[in-house]
Amino acid sequence: MFSHAFYNVVHIVGIVLVMSALGATAIHALNGGTRQTNRARGLVAALHGTGVVLILIGGFGMLARLGFRHGAMFPGWLLVKLAVWVTIAALLFVPYRRPELAKPVYLLLPVLGGLAAYMAIYKPL
Repeated sequence: MFSHAFYNVVHIVGIVLVMSALGATAIHALNGGTRQTNRARGLVAALHGTGVVLILIGGFGMLARLGFRHGAMFPGWLLVKLAVWVTIAALLFVPYRRPELAKPVYLLLPVLGGLAAYMAIYKPL
């Protein structure tokens, strides 16, 4: 088994990958780009998918290190974090399907990331 610190690093690397992929997609769509004109589409999708997997592995690994048991009820702060990351994972599709939402998506990323960080650090619920 790996340490809490190792899972934390894995989690953060996943966050960086997802945020950079979403930022790249949103900026490309903001500049009038489409899914078909994005020459880095495969790379962006791969980084996004890899990032989501790393977020899950790191997050649940840290939970195991904190002593959470399989099947136990998740606290409120964790449910908020899961909702944030599901939302962020789904946002990859929004800028190309609705280009007018590319700017709000881009501006929403740090808000969602900050909310997830707040929940993890302060565990308010």
